[in-house]
Amino acid sequence: MLRRLALTAIVPLAVLATAVPAATASGAASSGPVPSVAPTSGPFAAARPALGPLPMPLPLPGFLDDGAGTGAGEADEARTRLTVSVENTGVPGADGTFELECGPTGGTHPEGQAACDRLAEAGATRAGRQELFRETPEGTMCTMIHGGDAFARIVGTWEGRAVDTTASRRDGCEIARWNSLVPVLPDVR
Repeated sequence: MLRRLALTAIVPLAVLATAVPAATASGAASSGPVPSVAPTSGPFAAARPALGPLPMPLPLPGFLDDGAGTGAGEADEARTRLTVSVENTGVPGADGTFELECGPTGGTHPEGQAACDRLAEAGATRAGRQELFRETPEGTMCTMIHGGDAFARIVGTWEGRAVDTTASRRDGCEIARWNSLVPVLPDVR
């Protein structure tokens, strides 16, 4: 669907860019009147400046090649670098500060590949990109279930966007948020 949307936007722009002749450039080489895209008679004939040639759209390789090659998706994944600090989980080996890099997978995160896969899965949907690191809005009604004293802070960049968020298990909303971040965060259920 994104490919169709990209093509729908690019093709009309390309047609418009080629429809405006190069004669719109002013100077000694131009001869004759400059064509105008504005009506010259009728109620819409108000004085409007002539439009110059439209710029050619840039190719969108991430949309047009179905993700093959070195498209925008791979460039975004390469820009994922997070520092995950976890404490008070009660799970042996889960507490500590871990580095996570995706594209290629690297760092000290104990479940690096699974965490990168989870981030890629969330990044594939618009809702996932908007919600993954978003904190619970103030005033949200949440169940008063205490899920433990686990606390985490995630700082860095994900798909080129800055991330600085915390997660805990203090109530039902935060438990659900923590669970949505597993395996970036340890599974403490």
